[in-house]
Amino acid sequence: MIDLYTAATPNGWKASIMLEETGLAYEPHVLSLGDQDQKKPDFLKINPNGRIPAIVDRDAGDFAVFESGAILIYLAEKTGRLLPTDAKGRSVTLQWLFWQNAGLGPMMGQLNVFRRYFPEHLPAAIDRYERESYRLFGVMEGRLKDHQYLNGLDYSIADISAWPWIRGHFWSGLSLENFPALTRWHDEVKARDAVQRGLTVAPPQDIEGSEREKAVAAAKKMLA
Repeated sequence: MIDLYTAATPNGWKASIMLEETGLAYEPHVLSLGDQDQKKPDFLKINPNGRIPAIVDRDAGDFAVFESGAILIYLAEKTGRLLPTDAKGRSVTLQWLFWQNAGLGPMMGQLNVFRRYFPEHLPAAIDRYERESYRLFGVMEGRLKDHQYLNGLDYSIADISAWPWIRGHFWSGLSLENFPALTRWHDEVKARDAVQRGLTVAPPQDIEGSEREKAVAAAKKMLA
């Protein structure tokens, strides 16, 4: 049994989608980011960085894993799924996984901050992160023109890592209109039953509700 600590964010959905894809038994614990649950002492014992997602593997002596990319690798290795075992296939998959964690996620995350949360409207900052996000969309477009999935022919943790961020393009004020291969990939991944189940673990970000309102208010307060 896995304990999953998550919330309705792209990084949170990575972990729940992965758990659904692998079929591992897990118990979700949905944290309220607006109430700063991720900063409370009990959670900081699991992830001292105070961020979601995190997991605790009860079958491995309550072993805790934090950082979304590390969680995907841990679960892939635990189950022998969604990460190739040959050296080249594994390397290509991990390259795209780290590409997302180091590039796509941080750039879109900063765009969200300056477009939605920052107390001042800073056009230069918004333009910088919007352009970089679109550049990264172009990188994916180039890859997916000739490959069904990011590592080639096989659906993998690289796709699971990138998809929730592409799903949230609307929240960042971005469009997929000029990226047909990326759109095709997005729709194929979206159609997977495990992906749809993974999204229901925490309420989707595009649904209005008190939790999202509290999260936005908390973010603005921290940035003020």
